[in-house]
Amino acid sequence: MKTLKFGEISRVEGEGSVTLHKNGDQLESVELRIFEPPRFFEAFLQGRDFSEVPDITARICGICPIAYQVSCSLAIERAFGMEVSPEIESLRRLIYCGEWIKSHALHIHLLHLPDFFGFADGIEMSRVYPEEILRGLRIKKAGNRLMEAVGGRAVHPINLRVGGFASAPEPRVLQELVPTLDAALEDAIAAVHWVARIEFPHFEPETPYVAMVHESEYPIHQGKLASSEGTVWTDEEFESSIAEIQVPHSNSLHYRLDGKSYQVGPLARFNLNRERLTPIAHQLASKVFEHGPIRNPFKSVLVRAIETVFALEESLKLIANYVPPELSLIVANPRAAVGRGCSEAPRGICFHSYELAADGSVVRANIVPPTSQNLACIEDDLKSWASEFLDSDELQFECERMVRNFDPCISCATHFLRIREGNEV
Repeated sequence: MKTLKFGEISRVEGEGSVTLHKNGDQLESVELRIFEPPRFFEAFLQGRDFSEVPDITARICGICPIAYQVSCSLAIERAFGMEVSPEIESLRRLIYCGEWIKSHALHIHLLHLPDFFGFADGIEMSRVYPEEILRGLRIKKAGNRLMEAVGGRAVHPINLRVGGFASAPEPRVLQELVPTLDAALEDAIAAVHWVARIEFPHFEPETPYVAMVHESEYPIHQGKLASSEGTVWTDEEFESSIAEIQVPHSNSLHYRLDGKSYQVGPLARFNLNRERLTPIAHQLASKVFEHGPIRNPFKSVLVRAIETVFALEESLKLIANYVPPELSLIVANPRAAVGRGCSEAPRGICFHSYELAADGSVVRANIVPPTSQNLACIEDDLKSWASEFLDSDELQFECERMVRNFDPCISCATHFLRIREGNEV
């Protein structure tokens, strides 16, 4: 048995590496080693008042804080039996679009596309494709401005609360964003056409997909959970449906569904909700993709580009229809209860569960980030893909580019370590 250890993976958020175990000319196993220290966010929340949870969980990720703020708010509101207004729901969807825009634009242009154009990083790539990279940065800036307008700031927004928002933006503030978003939409459409010209490697694993679904809209924070194999759950059922597994080579838990790895994120959302894309995004998808599910993880970069168009279209529609809520914040009446909530982070479903005491303090928290759910799937895909390159000088690069298909947020995933009774950790 021969072990191949590669250094830290570049162009991902957080710290991880790949180890291959080879027996002769056969690849026996692959480990995506997550050695970033656990962050214990769930333990930090114990004893905290429910009102503090959105601001604390936002710190799990600087790229997608809205996912954590919205999912935790949904869970706590369900525990307390709260129902927010349609206007608050629309504002949540609007700021979430801002997060999708900035996250996708960053990943596409600076982290992922260098793999397809033969560059070490986005800076090197910008010397050859300066206009394309500047275009991506303009799209990202539009997402940042949208998050600032609704959330108060682009990183760890301060305006989101359990029950709504501390204050609702004036219509004038959102209308002032329209020219920026219109220009970003044109940029995003051009980016789709550019990315669609890539000659993608052929690789189509039979992966189960899990994403939110909704009867009338491309889901972000409302709807049910579904798998490509036909199972549908409510948020209340999901936690008991997935198996939580601890592996010795990772400070993040792995998850399985019916004993199999599964994938969350853009491919899952697209495959389960393609017909609910906004008009321009749907038209683009019909031009660049064949009918049927898209199984090639390398094409996730193109799906993200289409989702960026969707998020910009959706933002403009929400602003055009915006009516400030009569009450921006619904007052909570704490009670002892358990609540669960889920939303679609840029990287996939972000699930939260909270047990709350009668005074509204947190008794127990369980947070399942998208990257943790993808880790087992990444290892399965790595094993299949790397087997074709065992004797190649490109082995390390091919392993890294497979990981980057999933845009893993390793730091998000590592707050999970649980201490078991006895000597086992």
